[in-house]
Amino acid sequence: MRLILVPGLLNDAALWCDQIDPLSETCEPVVADITRGETLAEMADAVLDAGGKTFALAGFSLGGIVAQQVIAIAPGRITHLALLDTTMKPDSAERAEERAFLTSLARNPGRFHGFGEKLLQRYLAPENLGNEAMADRIREMTARLGPEVFIRQSRIPRPDSHDILRTIKVPTLVLCGAHDQLTPPDVHREMASLIPQAKLAIVKHAGHMTPIETPDVVSVALKRLIER
Repeated sequence: MRLILVPGLLNDAALWCDQIDPLSETCEPVVADITRGETLAEMADAVLDAGGKTFALAGFSLGGIVAQQVIAIAPGRITHLALLDTTMKPDSAERAEERAFLTSLARNPGRFHGFGEKLLQRYLAPENLGNEAMADRIREMTARLGPEVFIRQSRIPRPDSHDILRTIKVPTLVLCGAHDQLTPPDVHREMASLIPQAKLAIVKHAGHMTPIETPDVVSVALKRLIER
C-alpha cells in the first residue's frame, strides 16, 4: 500500500524524514509536493497524481487541509486517512489579518527567514524550545522553499470542511500535540467527533510540529492506522 504524506506550510519532504524508514516496513511512503499549487484544487491534484489508483493519505497542517479536499474529491481512492495538527475551520478574521501581514513582510526585499523566534514559540512545545536541532531543521525548510512558496501557500483560502469530515468512511487518525497553539487539541477533538471511524491522539511533549518533535510517536500511530 502506498501512503502519501503531505507536508504543511513552507515544509518539504524533510518534515517526514524520521517517518520514512519506520513506515517502509508497513507500506510505501511517498511525500507529495504541494509547493507549486496556486489553489487548493491544484494541491489536491498533486496529491492524487502521487497516489495512484488507491492509497492511504496523511496530511500535516496545511497538508491536512489539502487531504480533506482530496477525500472530498476522490473518496473512493483513499483507504486510510490521517489528519495531523490541522483544522477544518476557515481562518478567523484575526488569523486572516495575521496571514496578510506576514505575506506583506515576505514581499519585502532582503533575506527571507520565514521562521523567526516569535513563531518558534508558537510552533514548539515549551520543553522543545531549547532544542536547536529542531529549530534549525524547521528554519532550513523555510529558507529552502523561500518567500514565493510562502506567499503562494498563505494566499490560499482555508475552507470550512465540517461537512467533508462527516462523509469520511475510512479508518482515520486525528493527531496533534498537546501544546499545539496554531491548531489546538480542542479543534482535533471536534474533528474526531465528526468522523465516524476516527481515533484521536493528543501527543505529550509536542506542539504543532509533531513529526519533528515526537517522530517515533507519529511513526507508530501511522503504522497502526495502516494496519487497521
